[in-house]
Amino acid sequence: MLSTRTIIGIVIGSILIILGGYFLYQDLIKESIDVNDTYAIGKSTTYQFTAPEHSKHFLNVTANSFKLSLASPRGGLQIPEQDYKNELSIEWIHLIAGESTLKIQNTGDSELKVQGTISAPLGPLQISKHFLVIISGVIIIGVSAAFSIRKPRGF
Repeated sequence: MLSTRTIIGIVIGSILIILGGYFLYQDLIKESIDVNDTYAIGKSTTYQFTAPEHSKHFLNVTANSFKLSLASPRGGLQIPEQDYKNELSIEWIHLIAGESTLKIQNTGDSELKVQGTISAPLGPLQISKHFLVIISGVIIIGVSAAFSIRKPRGF
């Protein structure tokens, strides 16, 4: 016969395992990151990401005026720092796997909006946080199962 603490532990542990597995699966099948950011007057930002070969990226930057520079892997699109007004749409493809760096600074008197899609794989830290939740669920189930085998002293 299972005790109530064991049943509660199994339910909570199972929920953690299911949620961790579901969100791990969702992050693994998602190949792109949607960007929809807004920056105040005078602020700057840097987007730095590593992407696989033949991955496609698109960004649309809108502001009164702004400075932008892009450095992508060898043979890819390179944009030295330049001043732009109103709107700029950039689309580029990584010819080889590597890191892209996009620097944007708002130099106008309006908000700067960055919208687009960046294709980047899931990093090891994001994967490990899902595994941490799954392992926590397994530990909770294991500890709660001990309550039905032998009741620990003090409980």
